[in-house]
Amino acid sequence: MNRYLPLILTGVFLNAMAQIWIKHGMRAIGPFAFKLKNLVPVGLKVAINFYVLSGMACYAVSIVVWLMVLSRVNVSYAYPLLSVGYIVTALAGKILFGEALGFTRSAGILVICLGVYLITRSS
Repeated sequence: MNRYLPLILTGVFLNAMAQIWIKHGMRAIGPFAFKLKNLVPVGLKVAINFYVLSGMACYAVSIVVWLMVLSRVNVSYAYPLLSVGYIVTALAGKILFGEALGFTRSAGILVICLGVYLITRSS
């Protein structure tokens, strides 16, 4: 199963990239209230935002990659590896957006890393 690790990580990184691009696009759009009157103006901003659209495209490609993964690998092996995306997005959030990554979050990331290591050794 480890021979499919590059394919799995491709799907994970595409998914993480989608999160980062959508976050970047939504930062440009800004906060908004979930009200019916905002549906059209905010919907149009989202629909034409390059980063949101790029993020959605990454999601679409990641779904295709994930279909390939699940056709080859046990779901009990592949699915936990999605947690690598938490690591990537947390680090990208800190680097790109200046988000806080304190001790508790860092410790959680280390626990996730240990879990991913153990899963990849279990094949």
